[in-house]
Amino acid sequence: MQQDFHATAPNEKLVTDITEFKCAEGKLYLSPIKDLFNSEILAYDLARSPNLEQVMRMLKQAVAKLPKDAKPILHSDQGWQYQMADYQEMLRKHHIKQSMSRKANCLDNGAMESFFGRLKTECYFDKRFETFEQLEKVIHEYIHYYNNERIQVKLKGLSLVQYRTQSLN
Repeated sequence: MQQDFHATAPNEKLVTDITEFKCAEGKLYLSPIKDLFNSEILAYDLARSPNLEQVMRMLKQAVAKLPKDAKPILHSDQGWQYQMADYQEMLRKHHIKQSMSRKANCLDNGAMESFFGRLKTECYFDKRFETFEQLEKVIHEYIHYYNNERIQVKLKGLSLVQYRTQSLN
């Protein structure tokens, strides 16, 4: 993708990554897919370990939401999950072109990293979570808010979902 994070239509350019959260019970990992057209989180999965199954569940959610004729580019870092044959086969099967960052260059996936920073700043940093369930609830609620309620000036004052819906009409 070469740091070209601009998309002119929904489902054209997508990005993904995994980030870690901590609570008193241990670590929780979030694996989302973000559409660069409107910054909407199309799909995500929370898991207690960052494994291939988590990434495959997230990818299946995203594929179920894509139009049959969609042929998006899906960009990630070079994490081991994205190099696995099962993951790459699922991408091919659904006509999704894989793009990967250069080695050790977080700027190549800056669009996803910016979402993680916003999420953690707004609902995670400076808070203590005792249980996985507390942390999961906050993340689920934040992603719903981020997609459906948070308005964006650059999207003409619409939420991410409203903007996508309007663009498809």
